[in-house]
Amino acid sequence: MYRRDEQAGVRTLQNDPTEARAPSGPLGGYRVIELCNTIAGPACTRLFGDFGAEVIKVEPADGDPVRSIGGQEEGVSLYGSAILRNKDTVSINLKSPEGRQLLIDLVAKSDIVVENFRPGALERLDLGWDVLSAANPKLVMVRISGYGQTGPYSAKAGYGAICEAFAGVRHMTGDPDRPPSRTALAATDYLTSVYAAFGGMMALLHAEKTGRGQVVDAALYEAAFSMMESIVPDHHRLGVVPMRQGSRLPGTAPNNLYRGSDGGYVLVAANNDAVFRRMAIAMDRADLLDDPRYASIRARNANHEALDAEVAKWAEALSAHEAVEKMEAAGVPTSLVNTIADIFADPHFRERDMLLNLPHEKLGDVTVAGVVPKLSQTPGAVRHLGREVGADTFAVLQRVLGMGEGELQRLADDGVIFQRTGADARREDICA
Repeated sequence: MYRRDEQAGVRTLQNDPTEARAPSGPLGGYRVIELCNTIAGPACTRLFGDFGAEVIKVEPADGDPVRSIGGQEEGVSLYGSAILRNKDTVSINLKSPEGRQLLIDLVAKSDIVVENFRPGALERLDLGWDVLSAANPKLVMVRISGYGQTGPYSAKAGYGAICEAFAGVRHMTGDPDRPPSRTALAATDYLTSVYAAFGGMMALLHAEKTGRGQVVDAALYEAAFSMMESIVPDHHRLGVVPMRQGSRLPGTAPNNLYRGSDGGYVLVAANNDAVFRRMAIAMDRADLLDDPRYASIRARNANHEALDAEVAKWAEALSAHEAVEKMEAAGVPTSLVNTIADIFADPHFRERDMLLNLPHEKLGDVTVAGVVPKLSQTPGAVRHLGREVGADTFAVLQRVLGMGEGELQRLADDGVIFQRTGADARREDICA
């Protein structure tokens, strides 16, 4: 499906309309309904879509707010092009009785529904699990929320960043002498999306075996809290309340960032005895191997400040690239701290299809991140970029529900559905 564009340094999608219309992959033949906004939900269904599922995104006429996040070019959401890829976009007014019935009819012909409203929102629309599962007993319903569907905090609003704070992750992020920090990425949203997709696949396997669907309850705070796995037993048995450690990884040393003479940063991780030995030799510091402060993993961790100072002194005499070359030659895990510009120039990302340059109707082309993970026999693929709100409304309702043009136009005139017109409404891709 992909061909290399050596000059651009990315892989491009071959412009074969027949191939682009034919979902393939291990989830080919399964249908997923997305009732989601912002990040965790759309990222979850994007995973299903990347591996061949037919994903139908249902959103209001004013669109998912994720379309307003990130860069915009000529009125196009670049983030939307990525996170909404491989999805048909359908606009239905779920506040109208006819709109709710359309959704129920779609669910009856689907395998999975993914939603990330605050708990109780769908029930207030009379679209809860009881209603949807009655229409489809094999239905798998993946519910993503801040605090889960039950418990005293279930009704609270919770974004990924809020739930990181609640789960203790934010307390562990940043430098010890400064307020808690964060990564400038939606880390917890993406982690939750993977847990949710994994739960959805397990529930789908169960439904295939038994004919009975179920609810997958994925909470943002629980996904974040899962990263605290090592801290939980330490607090229970030892009473430890760990503090932020800055750029180092607690428990091992050296595992930190070091500044080169050119101002670039290199991350070195010599986590075990064998790697530490290779690192010391690469630094021309065999004397470190005889120092009792560094004789074991625990000893190095206890004396991490002194050891970090030794590595930092070595690194500052070299450029970051030179430091990486010396460490890699010795078999020590290391990397430059790449910017996105570095990544676009790196051959490994190209060879692994992690930068895909795809055709876009309005912009010509857009490069997006590739598919993860890699499957040897049934790999995923990006068939098309994210489309505009309502681009596929008529075509999907025709294809899935067998509705006629006259009925669709009446629903559009009544405000029950919204169909985008013009070049952005790629009906021919769906109806052919």
